[in-house]
Amino acid sequence: MMTILKLFGRSPFAPLQSHMEKVSECVEKTKELFAAVEHKDYVRLEQIAKEISELEHAADLTKNDIRNHLPKSLYLAIDREALLEILAIQDNIADKVEDVAVLLTLKKLEMPSFLKEEFHQFLLKNIECFNGARKIIKELYDLLESSFGGLEAEKVRHMIDEVAFKEHEVDIIQRTLLRKVFQNETEMSYGTFHLWQKIFEAVAAISNLSEKLAYRIRMNLDLK
Repeated sequence: MMTILKLFGRSPFAPLQSHMEKVSECVEKTKELFAAVEHKDYVRLEQIAKEISELEHAADLTKNDIRNHLPKSLYLAIDREALLEILAIQDNIADKVEDVAVLLTLKKLEMPSFLKEEFHQFLLKNIECFNGARKIIKELYDLLESSFGGLEAEKVRHMIDEVAFKEHEVDIIQRTLLRKVFQNETEMSYGTFHLWQKIFEAVAAISNLSEKLAYRIRMNLDLK
C-alpha cells in the first residue's frame, strides 16, 4: 500500500506507468516464445510460458493494488473512471500475452516454412504498436505539466496516429497470414489449422488493445 501511495505522491500517473512496465515485460517475452517454437525447443517453451504467467500475475496484483488504494480525494488530471479504464486496458494486454503462451503449449506446434517470414513481421509489428502505446503512457506526466494542451498535446496526438497506423499494418499482415494458411490447409490437421488461426487472433489483440489504449488517451485530450 505504501509503495502505491508513494507513487501517487510523485505523480498521479506514476502507478499507471509502473503497471505498464510490468505489462511490457510480458509483451517482450513473446519474442522468446516464438523463437522456441521455431527451434522446436518445447522444454524452453514451457519455461517461457510459466515466466509469462508469473509476470501476468504480478501485473494483476499491481492493478488490484492501484484499484484498492486509488485515493478518492486525490486531484487527478483525468477522472478516476478514466484512469481505471486505462489501467484495465493495459492489464488486458498482459492477459492476451498469457493467452498466446497457453495456446502455444496446447500441442507441439511447428512453425510452417510458408509462415515464417510474414509471421516474424507480424509479431514485431504488434510489439512496435504496443511500444508506441507504452511511450504515450510515459508522456502523461509531461501532458499534465502542459495542462493537456500546447505542443506536448500535439506531440501525443501524433504518437496516437502512429499507433493507429501500426495497428492497420498489423491487420494487413494478418490477412496475408490467413490467406497463406488457407492456401496450405491440406498440409495441416484440422486442429493445427484452427490453432494457428487462434494464435493469430491472440497476437493481433496486442496491437488492437494498444490502439484502444491510445484512443482512450486521445479522448481525454479532446475533452481538454
